[in-house]
Amino acid sequence: MKGALYFLLTLLTAASTLGQPTSLDANFTSPQGVGIYNPSLSFTPTGTWSLMSAAGSTLYVSGMRGVHPSNDSLVPIGEPRIRQAFQNMADLVSYAGGDLTSCLRLVVYVSDMYRWRPVVNNVTREFWPDPESYCPRTIVEVQRLNDDDICEVEGTFWVGQQET
Repeated sequence: MKGALYFLLTLLTAASTLGQPTSLDANFTSPQGVGIYNPSLSFTPTGTWSLMSAAGSTLYVSGMRGVHPSNDSLVPIGEPRIRQAFQNMADLVSYAGGDLTSCLRLVVYVSDMYRWRPVVNNVTREFWPDPESYCPRTIVEVQRLNDDDICEVEGTFWVGQQET
């Protein structure tokens, strides 16, 4: 039930932002056509990195943490923070015209595999409720993440046209 309620709230939130500009103009485009993006509706990167890049029909989303886009602060530790990291990634994919069902690969970094992997699995089920749609995923325990965070998720997505 909790997952269904979260899904409904996510849909309502997305619906409330329809028609608003997403500011998805590239901050920079390389001579080879690789676009670098930091959409204004997302949080502000804290260093020498960007939120995502696109090359052709492939979108690369940087490692997302549980940073709240409205105030650039980390949400409370635990499941809410992990859920926000996934939501940040989902929002970026949506801004680029894609959706989570077009995920090519996920990489999840956690600071404690025993503690956070089950939570990551629960959150993943919320964002991909159909087991048939689970994308390839690697989960890696790391010694430390930025700001002593607990989780970071990066993804690669197809945002091109489907072949008929």
